[in-house]
Amino acid sequence: MGAGFVGSTTAYTIMLGGLFSEIVIIDIDKNKAEGDALDIAHGAALNKPVKVISGGYEECKDADIVVITAGVGQAPGETRLDLLKRNTKVIKSITESIMKYAPEDIILLTVTNPVDILTYVTYKVSGLPKNQVLGSGTVLDTARLKYLISKKTGIDARNCHTYIIGEHGDSEVAAWSVTNIGGMSMQEYCTFTGRCSVDDLDKMYSDVKNAAYEIISKKGATYYGIAVAVARIVECIAGDENSILTVSSVFDGQYGISDVALSVPTKVGGLGIEKVLEVPFGRNEMKGLKDSADTLKELIAELEI
Repeated sequence: MGAGFVGSTTAYTIMLGGLFSEIVIIDIDKNKAEGDALDIAHGAALNKPVKVISGGYEECKDADIVVITAGVGQAPGETRLDLLKRNTKVIKSITESIMKYAPEDIILLTVTNPVDILTYVTYKVSGLPKNQVLGSGTVLDTARLKYLISKKTGIDARNCHTYIIGEHGDSEVAAWSVTNIGGMSMQEYCTFTGRCSVDDLDKMYSDVKNAAYEIISKKGATYYGIAVAVARIVECIAGDENSILTVSSVFDGQYGISDVALSVPTKVGGLGIEKVLEVPFGRNEMKGLKDSADTLKELIAELEI
């Protein structure tokens, strides 16, 4: 849903994964959607069989997953939270249109920023159970941190285990207390190898938090990384993998937090959100998570949902 930079790149990335028999691209600009669908479809002959077309909201009647990427883009110097009021109206309208056709077991995946609040908006407007509505959350932020740890330590990023939790944005938190490499904590690994320090950890966190701003200032938008992140999420759902990802979901008492969408390690499978894990994070990290929740709640209170 949405054929902008993120939507079209995501559709293309999902097509390459060969997970689905049909992908439908929907956008208010029908020519753009048709052009993207045709362009992507031309590569299908060189990939696993998949039908790629454009369409309207009525196509949602047979959908398993709807990925919502439509919205106003983030401008240089603009925070994700600055996007809130503009994109809330967009997401409300889109969700209402989807639900006119969607089956009861539809899973809605919100990607549009600020993703945590808009995931909550999607949940409230759709009327679906909490497990069927999720956001891309901090899946990309977590991947960025793993990449930076990998660069610093020389270890394969897939073997650098860590999480960014809370808001996908300025109040996000690096969960260093549960970060490990080969079963060693980051502090233990740094001491053992001498390849990193506390200052390095602080810089990595800062670089992750500001990554989108840097990319936007250089090329105007971010879309490759988030497309890979979204493709990974839908892969978990389609394959009923029960994998752990830091997707955004609406809390219902976890960590003492309710009625707001945030990201923490979460079991993702065929039903969408299978389980929000309550990880014993460090004291400062727990405070950061709750502060993040409070920040988002204050903004949600100002919205008309």
